[in-house]
Amino acid sequence: MNVSSPSQNGSLLSSRDSYNDAVIKNFIVIALGLIINYINGTLIHTFRKHQILYANPRYVLFIHLVINDMINLTTTITLFFSSYVFQKINGTLCCIIVSFAVFTTMNSPLNLAVMALQCYITICFPLRHTEICTMKRTYIAIAWIWAMSSIAILPDICLVVAMDYGKLFTSTIYCNIDNMLRHPVSKKKREVLYSIYLVAVWIVLFYTYLHIFFAAKAARSDGDLKKARNTILLHGFQLLLCILTYVYHLILRLLVFLLPHNNRDAIFVCYIFIQILPRFVSSIVYGVRDQLFREKLKTHIFCGFCFKTRLAGF
Repeated sequence: MNVSSPSQNGSLLSSRDSYNDAVIKNFIVIALGLIINYINGTLIHTFRKHQILYANPRYVLFIHLVINDMINLTTTITLFFSSYVFQKINGTLCCIIVSFAVFTTMNSPLNLAVMALQCYITICFPLRHTEICTMKRTYIAIAWIWAMSSIAILPDICLVVAMDYGKLFTSTIYCNIDNMLRHPVSKKKREVLYSIYLVAVWIVLFYTYLHIFFAAKAARSDGDLKKARNTILLHGFQLLLCILTYVYHLILRLLVFLLPHNNRDAIFVCYIFIQILPRFVSSIVYGVRDQLFREKLKTHIFCGFCFKTRLAGF
């Protein structure tokens, strides 16, 4: 697993980029981050304004994924920007940023697995759906997601303190997870944990997709069952994007090997497509594709536009 790649990417670029290139690249990254976070923020605001959304476990899980993406995107851009402007930052601040990066990176596939299970219960157990998928159990599932993600970072921080690396928190360092949590045991544990989590999530997605597929085939329905099946496929696509995030450092090494003298632009484009744009996928999957959420979102945006137009008229 690798959440240090944003900082590593910045380090690779900032050491050789001209001033103009550095400004342009940081402007692009920050602009994309602001646009994506604004869209996701609009989804969250729409969610909070309509009881039919915030009282539905399905949309609660979706908004949790959106919030998680916003935090992940913010930490990613912070690491990228700091690698250009400050290069080295305080160890304590780095620990906080890296911790949120690890939490949110681990949260994404686990959240997708829980959403797939919720979709599976809705289709395959419609009579028991309201009994099983309650709001209380939804929040318990979210707490479980964060608890599982904490296993990936909290023991490592404790290990750093126990191994007398306390001075790390008062020094300035190049902020990435390999500098922050550099013990070999921590690195190996992250790789093993990610492999276990990823395999488990893939099993859940395949299991739920197959059952929904057979349910749709038995019912011979092209309505909600087909939509649910397509949703599971989109979850699989999102999971593939998660995998790209984790193997990003390997892609960087490959680019450096293939293009040893002119790889800055290729690395930057790779960073945009793997670290930034996937945070927009959740908004597309539900905010635009889901009919109910789309209707509420249109109403909110239209009303907001009318309000601004009236203000402009005064």
